[in-house]
Amino acid sequence: MIKNYYFLVLILVCVEAAALYISSRPRFKRYFNFLPPVFWIYFIPMLLASSGIIDASSPIYQKISISVLPASLILLLLSSDIKGIMRLGRPALMMMISGSIGIMIGMPLVFSIFKHWVGPQMWSGFGALSASWIGGSANMIAVKEAIGTPDAVFMPMVIVDTVVPYVWMGILVALVGLGPLFDKWNKADRSIVEDLGVRVSGNKTEASFTRAATRAAPTMVAFKMVCMAIFAFIFGWIAQVIAGRLPEIKNMISTYAWTIIVVTLLGGLLSFTKARHFEKHGASKAGYFLLYFVLTSIGARANIAHIDQAALLILAGFLVVIFHAFIMLLVARIIRAPLFLVATASQANVGGVASAPVVAAVYEPHLASVGLLLAVFGNIVGTYLGIITAQICYAVGH
Repeated sequence: MIKNYYFLVLILVCVEAAALYISSRPRFKRYFNFLPPVFWIYFIPMLLASSGIIDASSPIYQKISISVLPASLILLLLSSDIKGIMRLGRPALMMMISGSIGIMIGMPLVFSIFKHWVGPQMWSGFGALSASWIGGSANMIAVKEAIGTPDAVFMPMVIVDTVVPYVWMGILVALVGLGPLFDKWNKADRSIVEDLGVRVSGNKTEASFTRAATRAAPTMVAFKMVCMAIFAFIFGWIAQVIAGRLPEIKNMISTYAWTIIVVTLLGGLLSFTKARHFEKHGASKAGYFLLYFVLTSIGARANIAHIDQAALLILAGFLVVIFHAFIMLLVARIIRAPLFLVATASQANVGGVASAPVVAAVYEPHLASVGLLLAVFGNIVGTYLGIITAQICYAVGH
């Protein structure tokens, strides 16, 4: 069994790098359509630990989470276009918020039904999952660490977070043909779509930033990545110092939870400064690499023996999404929102940044950026709302 800290870190980095590299190759991409790289980045270290190849109880894993996660969140939030999000207008934001509220209510509601089968200890798993379905994987990991979700609880939730959003995305895409019928039944105001086209016409997409980053020389890219990492770790340390001076609230907010809350706030504030231009040099790419490195360390602490609960939890996950859809349809009826906005906001919640623009483009090809901006909004608020939802789940379970 490998116990040396340096070898363990090297193995985790190699697993992450291999998963990202293989999934980016054209000939292998189709194999990652259902089980994305993020799943394998978590699953492979878990297999290595469960088989006894690497030490599952090494303290290095916790150190990675404490030191690396805040830095990754800083880099991921730097490019948040908060002004662009506000320009989306009231209907788009109302649909996004209603979707988040559906998750916040649906998650404790479904947990109250399933806790007799999955156990009251699963409250933290439902809480972490809610952060993902409001924001994304970064929020899920942040809330997982903030509320101290046990690895045995977190592992089956990763499977739920992999299966349900992809199936839901398929359903939303399949419903595109019903758009005209839905809009007619709902007496939808199509001027909302036209207004969105005007509002987002000047927004830059994440892809343009990525292309700008990849045009630079490899050595310069590496240098800039290191500089951004140092910058992020400094602000992550500042967040830890501030959090250390804030009072802990028993069974609610620990010092590390304060760290996550403060670092999310700092990242949002930095997005209003010139630091947001770091995105042109690959800030989010560096942030995701650090985030996935944290995920490998979480996977290494898990045990494959806890996979047996996944099927029941997948059912619970679908019930949460159904409740979320019901709330969104109710609000859409009130404000006469078109199906495009309902589907895009729903996927921005449940799917996140990677898939929301895809769903938006299926319905309205020129409005993919609406999906992106709504998903970024979810990233900004997901950690806060996830922690709140987790506390509601805790109250339900106790």
